[in-house]
Amino acid sequence: MFMGNMIGKQAPEWSATVYDNGKKATLSSEDLAGGWYVIYWYPLDFTFICPTEIVGFESLKEEFEDDGIAVIGCSTDSYYSHNAWFADSEIFPGGVTHPVIADTTHKVTKAFDMMNKAVGVGFRGTVLVDPEGNVQMYSINGMDAGRSPAEILRTCQATQAGGLCGANWSKGDDYVA
Repeated sequence: MFMGNMIGKQAPEWSATVYDNGKKATLSSEDLAGGWYVIYWYPLDFTFICPTEIVGFESLKEEFEDDGIAVIGCSTDSYYSHNAWFADSEIFPGGVTHPVIADTTHKVTKAFDMMNKAVGVGFRGTVLVDPEGNVQMYSINGMDAGRSPAEILRTCQATQAGGLCGANWSKGDDYVA
């Protein structure tokens, strides 16, 4: 089922191993129940575009958290691959402190219909889930086009604001119809 058709509907339940600030842990939709969260997928560790997105989300982590939104990365690489790559201080000078799912089973990726079957990895996709567990945003970029984490944050904030928020709306704007 294409999750894009699930906007406003219940997100799938999931549980996975994560890289969490250097430690191996488990995270699930149940752990995040009652709060907002974003999962962003990237295709592979040790690539060119992916670290630009990971660093971008990491740099905005506090802003997401200020709005009560948990940020979670996801790829089909293993915890060990994440751990080795994120240790590279030239690529990740501040480290990676938000959880990143190690979806080697592809269960989370498939549950959200983010699997690029032709390549065998996740698409470059993003999902926003609200406190009721409903999908409020779902997007997929082509494999060669990185996302703007700042635009993802703005879209999350607009969704939280309620009402109608135009394309250039930003948090703090007076107008929400």
